[in-house]
Amino acid sequence: MEASDSRGGGEGAPGKADPSRDRAQLARAGALYVVATPLGNLRDVTLRAVDVLRSVDRIAAEDTRVTAKLLAHLGIATRPFAVHAHNEAARASEIVAALDRGESVAIVTDAGTPGVSDPGARIVRAARDAGHPVVPVPGPSAVAAAVSVAGLAAARFAFVGFLPTQAKARRALLETLAPLPMALVLYEAPHRVRATAADLAAALGPDRDLVVARELTKAFETVVRVRLGDAADWFAGDANRERGELVLVVDASAETSRDEGITADAAAWLDALLRELPPSRAARIVAERTGASRDALYARALDRAGGERG
Repeated sequence: MEASDSRGGGEGAPGKADPSRDRAQLARAGALYVVATPLGNLRDVTLRAVDVLRSVDRIAAEDTRVTAKLLAHLGIATRPFAVHAHNEAARASEIVAALDRGESVAIVTDAGTPGVSDPGARIVRAARDAGHPVVPVPGPSAVAAAVSVAGLAAARFAFVGFLPTQAKARRALLETLAPLPMALVLYEAPHRVRATAADLAAALGPDRDLVVARELTKAFETVVRVRLGDAADWFAGDANRERGELVLVVDASAETSRDEGITADAAAWLDALLRELPPSRAARIVAERTGASRDALYARALDRAGGERG
C-alpha cells in the first residue's frame, strides 16, 4: 500500500496519533490535496481541511457556486475553478501543469469525499503518474455516515455508488450483486429512488431490510428502516421522502448474516456430525477444528436439527 505524507517523508508508524501534528497544517508546494467537505452541516468541516483550503494556491471544485459559499463561510478568499464530470480529463493536465510549477492544489466536491461517486479519480491518477504527492484530507462521507446509523446485521458491506440508468444494465448489475453475502450501499437520485427500491426488491428479495438515509446532517435528516418489499410504497406515501440527497443501505439477508464466515467444509462437517451429535456439541467440535464462529455454527445446527437444542 502506498503511503502519502504531507511532510514528504516516508511511511510512518501506524496506529497512533502524532502529537507534533496538532498545529496548523499548511499545504506544501507541488502537492495535490483531496479534501472532504461537509455533507450539509458546516460544523463538520475538519480543522485540517480548513488549514489546507486556506493555504493552497488553487482549489478545484465540482460546483464553484457551492464551494464559494463554503469558502466564504470559512473566510477564505481563494476563487475556486470548476472540475466536474464533463471536463475532468482536460482539467487533469492543467492541474498537473500547476503542480509541475510548484503550486499546491486542493480538490473538493459539493459534499463529502472526492473520488467517491464524484469527480477526482482521474486527477488523482494523473498527479500520481506525474510523480506528485497526493494527500488525503479525510472527513465527511455519506457512505460512512449512512452505514454508521444503519444498525447492520451484516459484518461487511459493498459500496455500489449509483446504479446504471439503463434498465438492462441495471438488472445485469443487480444480478451480480444479489448473491453477495454482505450489505449493499447505494446512492440514488430523488426522481429514480422509488423505481430503484422496486428493482432492488425484485433482484434481492422482498424480505431484506432497507435503510433509507436522506439529507444526512441537514435540517430534514431522516434515517428509516423498512422492509425492502415495502420500500416503493413507503416512498410513495409522502412526496418529501423522495427529495434531497439519498443513501440506500440494503442489509444482508438474515440467513446470509447468520451463515457468514462458515466455509463449505465447515458446513459439511457440521451436517455430518449432526447425524450423531446434538447441535451444541456438533457446533463446538466444528468450531474448534475449523475456526468458524461457534455461534454461527450453532444457529445453523439448530436450523438443520429442526430447532431442537442439544
